This record gives sequence, C-alpha cells and structure tokens, in this order.
Amino acid sequence: MYEIMIKSGFSAAHSLRGYGGKCEGLHGHNFRVDVHARAKKLDDTGLALDFRILKEKTQIILNQLDHTYLNDSPYFSEINPSSENIAVYIFKNLEKEINDGNVVMSRVAVWESEGSCASYYELE
Repeated sequence: MYEIMIKSGFSAAHSLRGYGGKCEGLHGHNFRVDVHARAKKLDDTGLALDFRILKEKTQIILNQLDHTYLNDSPYFSEINPSSENIAVYIFKNLEKEINDGNVVMSRVAVWESEGSCASYYELE
C-alpha cells in the first residue's frame, strides 16, 4: 500500500450555531488542508497518483469554499461548518473524483490554526 499527501488551504469565515462560546460569533480562519490518498499499486510510471492531479482536484473543491461565509453553503445549512464537517465535505467530494479501484481517499485533515486540526477518514 502506498500513500501520498498534499497540502493546500483556503480562507473563509464561519460561525458555530449553538456553540455557546465566542466561536458562535462570526470569525474566520486561514484553513490549512492536508489530503491523503492511498493506492494498492503504482502505475506504469511508478506513481501512486500524480501529485498534480490530486492538487488540481483538491483546488477545485477548495475554490468553492475560499473567501466565503461557510454557513451560507447549502451543505452547511443543517450542520455546523466545524473543521470536522469541513473535512467530511472535502473528503466526500474528492472521493468522487479520486477513487478508481486502485486509488482511494485516505484522510483529510483541516487545520484551523497551527495547533488545532480535525481529520476525517473511513475504515475499510
């Protein structure tokens, strides 16, 4: 099994409904995103998945979030745009683009700050 990882990021505002603390108010982050994908075998060029492809597909999804108020997104209309739920959103959207029988999404980590992140992954 092989695993590759790319780092990217986006800036956005959000508020956590029902939180009861200062994060319930409008605030923003420069989110950092780590995207991991796994492959059972390498392709003919010796790659699990070209980093460029993973970066491009990730950027398409992050562009939908960048410089937005996340609470306005239909995806986050019923759930809080927490780092945990943002990680799920990115994972599920990338999964549609990446999973091909050999390559599968492995994990997405969303960092709100240098010391705080939430990850999403699925057990096989």
